[in-house]
Amino acid sequence: MPPPHLPSTSHHRHHHNNPTIILTPSELVEIRAAQRTFEGAYMRTAIGQFSFALIVLKIFTSEFYSIGALFAVYGAGIMGVGALRRSEGNKQFFSEVGEDGLRRKKFRTSGNVVSVLTALSVSAYACLLVLTLRLDS
Repeated sequence: MPPPHLPSTSHHRHHHNNPTIILTPSELVEIRAAQRTFEGAYMRTAIGQFSFALIVLKIFTSEFYSIGALFAVYGAGIMGVGALRRSEGNKQFFSEVGEDGLRRKKFRTSGNVVSVLTALSVSAYACLLVLTLRLDS
C-alpha cells in the first residue's frame, strides 16, 4: 500500500522569466494576506466609487451627471492603480548578490504606487471642488 499523500512543506512559484522560487508555508500565508489586503482593497475601493457614481447618476438631476462621471473615472483610475500595484508587488521582494558574493533578500517599497494614487486623488478632489462650485452658477 502506498504511503498517504502528505502536503509538502514548501511550494514552488514559477514565472516564465524567473527561476523557481521555493516558498515555505509561512511565506505563502504572508503572500496571501498581502494579496487580500492590497489587491482586494483597491478592488473594493473601485467598486465603491462605481457604486457611488451610479447612485449619483440615478438619483440626482442632470446637473450632477458630471460629478457622477468623475466618480466613475476615479474608480477606473483606482482599478488601474490596483493593476500597477499588482505588477509592482510581483517585483517587490527580490534578492541580489552583494559585494561579498552572498545572496541577500531585498525589499522595495511601493512608493511609485503611492505617488500615482496621490496624484490621482488630488486631481479628482480638485475636479470635484470645481464641479461643486459650478453648481451655484
